[in-house]
Amino acid sequence: MAIDPLAGLDIDVQHFDIPRIVSVYPDRAGVRWWTKAWFNNREEGEPSVEITRQAAFLFLHDRIDKDGWLEEHFPKQMEVYHRAIEQTREQLISMKN
Repeated sequence: MAIDPLAGLDIDVQHFDIPRIVSVYPDRAGVRWWTKAWFNNREEGEPSVEITRQAAFLFLHDRIDKDGWLEEHFPKQMEVYHRAIEQTREQLISMKN
């Protein structure tokens, strides 16, 4: 059984999370579908990625979770996200010690 080094600290982890927004949308004809993501409240967002219609519908009907979707379609950005969360966690642990 693992021991959580942050146990006992009164920390609202939500404040240390990085905002991640994702959307899916069709072209005007409804033939091609795209996904777009925004990380850390950046106004511009990431370049859109073409996806299948089926994948769009699965996401829209909550059959695929947001982080799983982002991992699949925006892997480099999620790598940065995970690294930032881990650095924050390490800083919190060092503050406790």
